[in-house]
Amino acid sequence: MIALLTGKLAYKSPDFIILDVNGVGYQVHIPFSTYYTLPAEGGPLSLQIHTSVKEDAINLYGFRTQQEKELFQLLIGVSGVGPKLATGILSNSEPSELADSLVNGNLARLSAIPGIGKKTAERLVLELKEKMKKLGLAQPQPGAAPTPAKQEIRDDVLSALINLGYKEAVVQKALAELKVTDDTTVEVVLKQALKILMK
Repeated sequence: MIALLTGKLAYKSPDFIILDVNGVGYQVHIPFSTYYTLPAEGGPLSLQIHTSVKEDAINLYGFRTQQEKELFQLLIGVSGVGPKLATGILSNSEPSELADSLVNGNLARLSAIPGIGKKTAERLVLELKEKMKKLGLAQPQPGAAPTPAKQEIRDDVLSALINLGYKEAVVQKALAELKVTDDTTVEVVLKQALKILMK
């Protein structure tokens, strides 16, 4: 099994790269989070690799960090989650944010990820909650926890903006800049978030 590849980046796209290792080009599927950290084509690159072997294909999945690789392997261990969906989940959520959602059972945030319905979100929480705690990926949030009303508003806005095509990590960053009270409406927060995102 291939676990690590080091070579020269011959080609890159948001879906996959071609890594030239001593004259041999390996096609490696990647999440967006890895794509954003890639060097220019021709630059040196080392990726953590997961090898997926099926009857009709052998696919390589690459990650810049061991943490992402471990998360990917945990995700594909869940019933109904294949490598393609697992890559999509990592493309739409930072590792720490994904871990937070799983540990806290945040079904609204998980269901907002493309390809994940409520049942899949519930299954992910059920099967991965304790594993996330053991890995210690979830980060405690500074300050007081948001009230249910505030959290619901944030989740609704997060879901709406992800459906508009924004990445979860980018939206979370924008929401962190906003003050949300229990009587703030979703529409107001949505407009404020959009102003930040469109700067």
